[in-house]
This record gives sequence, structure tokens and C-alpha cells, in this order.
Amino acid sequence: MAQSAVQLDREKICCSICLDLLKDPVTTACGHSYCMNCIKDFWDGEDQKGTHSCPQCRETFGRRPVLKKNTLLAELVEDLKKMGLQTAPADHWFAGPEDVACDVCTGRKLKAVKSCLVCLVSYCKTHLQPHYESPGFRKHQLVAASDKLQLRICSRHDEVMKIFCRTDQQCICYLCLMDEHAGHETVSAAAERIEKQKELEASREEIQQRIQDRQRDVRVLQQEVEAINLSADKTVQQSGKIFAQLILLIRKRSSDLKENIRSQQQTEVSRVRKFQEKLEQEITELEKKDAELKQLSKTEDLNQFLHNYPSVSALSESTHSSSINVRPLGYFEDVTVAVSELRDQLLDVLEDTWASLSHTVTEADVLLSEPEPKTRAEFLKYSTTITLDPNTANGYLLLSEGNRKATLMGVKQVYPDHPDRFTDWQVLSRESLTGRCYWEVEWGEKRVDVAVSYKNISRAGDSNESDFRHNDKSWSLNCDTKGFLFWHNRGKISVPCPVSSRVGVYLDHTAGILSFYSVSETMTLLHRVQTTFTQPLHAGVGFYNDGDSVEFIKLN
Repeated sequence: MAQSAVQLDREKICCSICLDLLKDPVTTACGHSYCMNCIKDFWDGEDQKGTHSCPQCRETFGRRPVLKKNTLLAELVEDLKKMGLQTAPADHWFAGPEDVACDVCTGRKLKAVKSCLVCLVSYCKTHLQPHYESPGFRKHQLVAASDKLQLRICSRHDEVMKIFCRTDQQCICYLCLMDEHAGHETVSAAAERIEKQKELEASREEIQQRIQDRQRDVRVLQQEVEAINLSADKTVQQSGKIFAQLILLIRKRSSDLKENIRSQQQTEVSRVRKFQEKLEQEITELEKKDAELKQLSKTEDLNQFLHNYPSVSALSESTHSSSINVRPLGYFEDVTVAVSELRDQLLDVLEDTWASLSHTVTEADVLLSEPEPKTRAEFLKYSTTITLDPNTANGYLLLSEGNRKATLMGVKQVYPDHPDRFTDWQVLSRESLTGRCYWEVEWGEKRVDVAVSYKNISRAGDSNESDFRHNDKSWSLNCDTKGFLFWHNRGKISVPCPVSSRVGVYLDHTAGILSFYSVSETMTLLHRVQTTFTQPLHAGVGFYNDGDSVEFIKLN
């Protein structure tokens, strides 16, 4: 409780200029108290105006008041110091490098909590109090603390810019209205804000609708992904089973053939060996008979020879060599030849079938995409609103018509520094383009580039990498009164077609199709690109001559 009282007393006896406890406190005629040195320094700065005012309530004094020390406040401050009261605000109250500082604080400045659009001054909590307490500040408009207040001041006339010039699409002061903007269409900045707010709300509604549409598309695509994965997994499983059955069948046929060959092998070997045994037995008998005849031939006694000769048995019938069917060494070669022929037939079938099977897999159109548009009505189904990004616009390009139109001016426009800004006379769209998109542009009477580009195209004008015509990150149709030229990566193609002032651009990002059309009563194809896009694209335009303009048309 005591601590709360101390804190309350501290706020009451704090100097609203230095925000520290009062030092040599003095009180003005309006009843506000300050440090002697703080109020002297403040009034020193007002001497040149001839009048002096209270920093809090702004009450003015005809003459500089003579101030005397407020003894009662000085004693109260000393008593509070003895009670352990802090003598300075906490560090986190002070403004840092990234904070908006109070414009009234002297010395070390506190953080500003509000900015006044009438005073064009930012205030801390203490210095803001007069805006809440004094009736003179009731009509002042307070906003969140901002360090951009000077942007409301005309750099030429040092006046607040409260008027909006619709002709030049910029805020001006009342002196500008009587000077270089005389005769222009102008409204109050507040009225223009209301109109722009309506457009903004309409844009937001469109964006929200597109978000809902895209979210629905995402859900459909997610279901498609799940269906693709399910179908692929099922097909892999079933085809694997079929190939396994084929492999099993081939293995069985191989095993059956092996058994047949081995069985035939045993039969043939048994037959040959039986015949071989018969021949060997005949050889034995012949050798025995040959031995008897040899022995008889050696008998020297004539009578004995003649007596024994009849006892020699006659030769048995001999097996004729012609009855032996000697096969070549490659007994089963005909089987090998037959298996080889079967292999070749299977390979031929597999080659023919595999080509058809592979084509079926690669040509599976899982998304069932619609055919490419042919008529303007079909193209308009994919119409896309294109707005230009001021952060990419070259300094000499003036954007108007809700940033749908760009004009090359002879004088440099006021744009803040930004790393995305082109040094060439070019500008890109805010929207990134994927899927199917169609838009139309109306161009002037001289020469412009109508292009699409990846966002990461170079922005430096001293390199061909930044020119829509001279790199592999952009595709450009050069529109000239003499004719059309298509440019990509420094290569150009002449387009033999009558010149028209309106060009339609169709993009099917997924299919890699980019087409340019001449739009009049009919759609005439100027040039068609078939490629593979690796990033989202942005619409772009480039200029060559002062006064040239390009407008992205609102399509119904």
C-alpha cells in the first residue's frame, strides 16, 4: 500500500520534460511544475517566437514569466527520496534504436506511445496527457507511435498533405493544388482513403474467396495424392504377384525339363550299357575261340590236326556294326536349341508388351486435365487479376489504376529503396502464377515488352541477366508498331502477324505451356512455348520510350 502511494506521489512530482524527479521545482501560472533548468531551456527555444507556453497544457504567456523555486515541492521531493523512491524511470521505458522516441523529452528520450497526426509529434505517456485532458486537443487524431510522420509533410512547401491527386496518384498539400496540380482531379485524402478502403475490402473478399477455392483445390489434390498412392501400391502388389507367378511357372517348367532330361539320360545310358555288355561278351567268346584256333594251328602232327579240327565249334552269328546307332556327342543339343527358341520368343513378347505397358504407366492421366482452350470465352474461364508490385517498379515508372497500369515517365518517381527494384525500365506483378492462368494487356503506340519471369531474375541493369529478353529465367513478347518478336535467353523469333494493341497471355504452368495471342474480334496465336517451368512465374512488362504505357485489363 505504501509502495503504491510512493509510486503515485512520484508521478505527481515528476518533471514532464526530463521525466525525472523535480530538481529546483518551479510552478507556472497555469499550475504545472517543472525543473528550473528544464523550463528555462524550453522557453529559451521559444524566445524567437515572442510568446512562451506551458509544455503540458499549451497555455501561452505574453511575457516570459519570472519563476521562483517552489519550496513545498522541493521539501516533498527530499522526503520521498529518503523513503527510497527511485530517481529515474526504469531502463525499459527509454527508447531504443528500433523504438519511436518521444519528440518532447529532452536528454534521454522515453518511448513514444502515440503519434498525433495534427501536431505531427510523437509523445510518451506523460507528454501525451494534455491531449486527453485539454479541450484544445480533442479534435487531434492519435495513432500508434510512428516514425513516418514526416511523410505527411510536403517536401516542397513544408505543409501537411491532406489532398489526394487522382490524376497523378499521390498526396499533395493545398499549395501544390494551386501550383503544378492545378486542374487535376483531386479529393481529400480522407475521401480517397474511404474509396481505397472499399477497393481493399473488395480485394480482400476476392482474396478470401480465392483462398477458399484454393483450399478446396488443395483438399481435392490431397485426395488425388492418396488415390494415386493407393492405386500405385495396389498395382505394384498385384503386378508383383503376377510376375512371381510367371517366375514360378518358368522355374517349374525348368524343373520338369530337367527331370525329363535326366530320365531320358538314364534310359539311353542303360540301353547303351546293355548293348556294350553284349559286345564285351562276344569279344570274350571270340578271344577264346581265337585262342583255340591258335592252339590248333600250332599242332605239328598232321593226323592230330585233322582229328581235332572238327571239334572246333562254329562261330556264333556276329553283331553287325551297322546295328549300332552312334549319336553325335551333342545328344541333347536339340533340347538346348528348343529352350533357346522359347527364350527368344518370350523376349520378343516381353519387348512388345513392355513398350505398351510402359506407355500405359507414363500416360496415366490421374488428374484428367481439361483440353487447352480454343476460344476467348474458354480462355476467360482462367482469367487472373494482375496487379503490379511497386517494390519491383523502376524509379521512372508511374503505377496507376490500382497498380494495374504502368507508364514510363520523363522524371523519376518517389519510391523507397528496395532490393527487388529493377534498374531497367521493368516491373513484375505481385501475384505468383501457377496452374492455368490467362490475362490481357493493352499497350501503347510505340514499343513494350510483355513478359513472364521467375521472381529470382536479377535486378541489376548492367547485366543481361536482368533484361526480360536476354536470360533463361524469362520469356518476352516484344510488341512494336513494326511487328512482334519473341525473345528468350538472347534468342529471338520473328512473329509474322498483323500488329494489335491488345495481347492475351495464356499459361499452363503444370503442362509447361506459354502462349501469346493477338486479341481482337478473334484470338490469333502469335507464339507458343512448350517447356518445363521449375518455379512459379510472375507477369512483367518492360519499356523503351517516355510516355509508353501498359495496362492489365480487368476481365469479366
